Amino acid sequence: MAEIGKRVGVAIDNSECSKKALRWAIDNLLRKGDHLILVTVRGEHNYESAGEMQLWETTGSPLIPYNDFSNSATMKKYKVETDAETLKLVDNAAKQKEITPLMKIFWGDPREKLCEAVNNIPLTCLVMGNRGLGPLKRVILGSVSNHVVNNASCPVTVVH
Repeated sequence: MAEIGKRVGVAIDNSECSKKALRWAIDNLLRKGDHLILVTVRGEHNYESAGEMQLWETTGSPLIPYNDFSNSATMKKYKVETDAETLKLVDNAAKQKEITPLMKIFWGDPREKLCEAVNNIPLTCLVMGNRGLGPLKRVILGSVSNHVVNNASCPVTVVH
């Protein structure tokens, strides 16, 4: 039974792993009427002045429509670089599948912020890539995908 109007989140950091996750979500999950929500987490907390960015640190940015996040000048405000390949994937999906693409930006630890995004937005499901850390690096550095799979309150798909 297909659910109409799902909010499918995809964790995006412009890496090849996140682009694979985006492709997988487009090919396997998104249907007409769904919302594709690109969730990006920035680690920086360097603000030149008080204002919107400091307010958004707790809750994340407002949901940003495709026309805004596809504009590199607008994204400079959020200190997020746009990626041409990601934008092309999103644009094609929006046209072919008749979905609504949005972006939400969080600042802080990706493990915590991706779990918060699930509830804050709220998401029906989350798709994310896997960096492919070996067992030793995963123990030392920790795995974002492992943390999110174990702590998110919605289904999480990790694309290898």
